[in-house]
Amino acid sequence: MARPRGFQEERAVEAAMRAFWAAGYEATSTQDLCAATGLGRSSIYNTFKSKHDLFERALTWYMEQKTGALLELLESDLPAREQLRTVLDWAVDTETDEPVGCLVVNTMVEMAPHDPGIARRLDRDREVRLGALRAAIEAGQRAGEIDATRDAAALALFVVTTVSGLRVAARGGADRATLSMIADTAMTAI
Repeated sequence: MARPRGFQEERAVEAAMRAFWAAGYEATSTQDLCAATGLGRSSIYNTFKSKHDLFERALTWYMEQKTGALLELLESDLPAREQLRTVLDWAVDTETDEPVGCLVVNTMVEMAPHDPGIARRLDRDREVRLGALRAAIEAGQRAGEIDATRDAAALALFVVTTVSGLRVAARGGADRATLSMIADTAMTAI
């Protein structure tokens, strides 16, 4: 009995996401996508309209997973400072089976400047993350964990920018000790 098409598409999107994450959009060839997904060239183009379409699906999947995990954490009962520390720790201690860095950050640099559709997707995701972080910071301010005189929106931007910087540093070869030192310093600024 054949597997349902939806299952195959989901698996192919996840495999393609890892290929794009590791090498970037331009450097990932159709042959690389065939190797990653286990699909033939014709199957890829019959299932997905184009390499760009597959990339958009992979980016969306990535953002749903990563932003979903962030929202779940920020809606938890953990104290706000612990939530923020966990966000930074996720950037320090990446899963060993994941490519280094961040697909969103890579895409911001590689594609957003010349692809308005991708830029809009990234902006929407960023706004969701910033809103959730700001709400967590404001809750921490109300609870007395975070200085109430600080601008919660600015602190949310600081956290997002620090996480992006940690991802870039990791991709550039920074070791865990260096990344941890950056995260520790960031926590003193919050």
